[in-house]
This record gives sequence, C-alpha cells and structure tokens, in this order.
Amino acid sequence: MGRDKALLPWRGSSFLAGAIASFQPHSDLVIVVAGKNAERLRPVVDAAGAFLVINPSPEQGQFSSLRVGVQAVLDRGRDAALITLVDRPPADSKTISQLCARFTAVVENDIWAVVPQYAGRHGHPIVIGREMITAFLQASPTATARDIEHQHQQRIEYVAVDDPAVVLNVDIPDDYNRLTS
Repeated sequence: MGRDKALLPWRGSSFLAGAIASFQPHSDLVIVVAGKNAERLRPVVDAAGAFLVINPSPEQGQFSSLRVGVQAVLDRGRDAALITLVDRPPADSKTISQLCARFTAVVENDIWAVVPQYAGRHGHPIVIGREMITAFLQASPTATARDIEHQHQQRIEYVAVDDPAVVLNVDIPDDYNRLTS
C-alpha cells in the first residue's frame, strides 16, 4: 500500500479507530497489537482508550501478532476475545452483537470459535474462547491461524451475516479506492 493500512482514512477516522470503536460496546478491553508501526498507532490507540501491545518479532508474520494479542488477553484475566485485522473496514456493530450473542449461546456446546460468513466466505471479526486461544498459543510459530482453525473445524461455528465488510480486504491501493468511491 505504501502506507500503514491501519491508518487509512475511513468514515471520518481510520480503519484502526473504527475497529476499536466497533469493539468497545462489546468488550471491556480492546488490545491492539503493533510491530514497527507502534509509535504511529499509539496516538489512535491512546485516544480511543485501548491498550497497545508490541509484537517483538513482527517479521515472523501475522500469526506471531495474533499469538502476542491472545497472550495479552489471558494476561489481563480474560478468557475470550474478539479478533479482527486492520486491513479491512470495521464490521457493523450489529454484526459484532450477533457474533457475540451466538458465541455465548454455543460456548457450552464445546464450540471454541464463532466466525462470520458472508456470501459463502469466512471473515472477521471472529470470537474465540480459551480453548482456541490455547490452541493458537500451543501451535508451532510457523503455523497460521487458518491451519489451527482447520485442525479444530468441529469446534467452530460459522454464522451467516448480512455484512459484506466481514470479507473485505484492502491489500493494494485499487482495493482501497474501490471501497471509498
């Protein structure tokens, strides 16, 4: 992209500020994982009342940041998490409510995660419990979140949502331009 995707302008703020704001009604703690961009993200994170944690090895990839984030969740005494990526616009608050409600309803049925699905595609944010957090933390550092999810497919519930934002990615300037035009 040539610039930090988390800070791309979005509806009067940025992807990051929008994601934090969309999570806050559904969680008492929002954690943002940063790498080398930490000092650029810090003002947005601080202004929104979220917490910034640093991935000491961002060159190891996205899964390393996920592991840093879920460890921070456990370190702060929580046993479930909402997780999203910064290269996409935030999901609608109603979608997040739907996912959280479904997770609460199925967690007793040995479901470890709830994943949104739009037009047959899986997306974000996801809601995970302690069992999935543990699976991520115990996995090989060279694994991917998708690898771990596939290993525990029977423990994931996919929820159809009416929110195309859950499957949108912004990887190149043309993606962003299509999204904002």
